[in-house]
Amino acid sequence: MTDDEGAMPHIVVLTGAGISAESGVPTFRDAGGLWEGHRVEDVATPEAFERDPDTVQRFYDARRRAVASVAPNPAHAALARLEAEFGDDLLLVTQNIDDLHERAGSARVRHMHGEIGRALCLACESRVDVSGDLVDAPPCPVCDERMLRPDVVWFGEMPYWLDDIDAALVACERFVAIGTSGAVHPAAGFVLTASAFGAATLELNLAESEITPFFAESRLGLASELVPRWVDEVLGAG
Repeated sequence: MTDDEGAMPHIVVLTGAGISAESGVPTFRDAGGLWEGHRVEDVATPEAFERDPDTVQRFYDARRRAVASVAPNPAHAALARLEAEFGDDLLLVTQNIDDLHERAGSARVRHMHGEIGRALCLACESRVDVSGDLVDAPPCPVCDERMLRPDVVWFGEMPYWLDDIDAALVACERFVAIGTSGAVHPAAGFVLTASAFGAATLELNLAESEITPFFAESRLGLASELVPRWVDEVLGAG
């Protein structure tokens, strides 16, 4: 859903790790499946947090600092420019937990995997902004309990905004995926939903992904070059 109740976007854009990698945000998962030397099971599951919360907190504290040290790139800026023109006719869905879209000027962003700059209180279920390290167990600003965890979606947890995203995919005229691996569900299936309901589909990616065959068109290259060029095409056609 967009900010106007009942309005459906004409364009749905999905972004993945590839768009932020050009800003210097590590994709974290290497060829061996490790996240900065950690197994996914040790830092990105509810069970890992229950078993060793300090290791998990330190891992995400490091990610938060890494995100704060980088800046949006031309791909982020181009999507903000597109939103400025299209308003509620554009829905930007991201698998990324960084805030580079917002810092580039985008406002209508749906973080389906949560946000590294926010924390979830396990005591009162409030979601709050956070800037310091959670390993230090700061108090929740709402209930004062020291039970904050990263407000990110771990493996085994349900992504955010799925009902709204699905409704937008069904109604949109164009679906574009940028910098996604096509390996993580449910986002990997978005192109199938959009195309089934008649949307034109386009993939902008550094290399072919697992879902490239499902797109009507695929363009390969750097997001910082492909995305501004595509946005120019869209705005020129409008």
